[in-house]
This record gives sequence, structure tokens and C-alpha cells, in this order.
Amino acid sequence: MNARIKYTDEPIEARVIADFLPPPDQLIFREETVKITLTLSKKSVDFFKLEATKNHSQYQRMIRALIDQYVAHYDMPTSSTPKRALPKR
Repeated sequence: MNARIKYTDEPIEARVIADFLPPPDQLIFREETVKITLTLSKKSVDFFKLEATKNHSQYQRMIRALIDQYVAHYDMPTSSTPKRALPKR
């Protein structure tokens, strides 16, 4: 770690690389959202507010992420959902 770097006055070989990065506005991922009114227990809200403060985040964003993960886990394509048999008449 104590090895010193020796700089020399050599020519630098530089080349231009084509811009391949997307513009900043394409880096922002936004999902369509819907505003709802939801009543939660005080205990739940206090928990998320505390955890959000610890993680320098927003409690509403944490709740939304939790619900999104739940949906991603349990959401099944409609074609594979078992159909209920209609009762015979």
C-alpha cells in the first residue's frame, strides 16, 4: 500500500465512445398509481413511520412496496386461475 506511483509524461491514447446511456428522463421509472383512502391501525402506521425514519425513507412508499410485493407473489395469470364449476340444476 505504500508503493508510490511514478507518473511519466507519455502521450495518452484516447478514443471517443458513442453515447449509449439513456437520457435522465428515461431513467425515472414511474408506475401508474391510484389514490385511495385506507384506514390502518395506529400501531401499523407507527411501525412504518418508525422504520421509514430509520431507513431515511417515506412510510407511504414502504407500505406501497409491501403491497406491491404481496401482489407480485400471489398474482396469477387469469388463464391459470382455476375455474369454479357451476352447480348442476
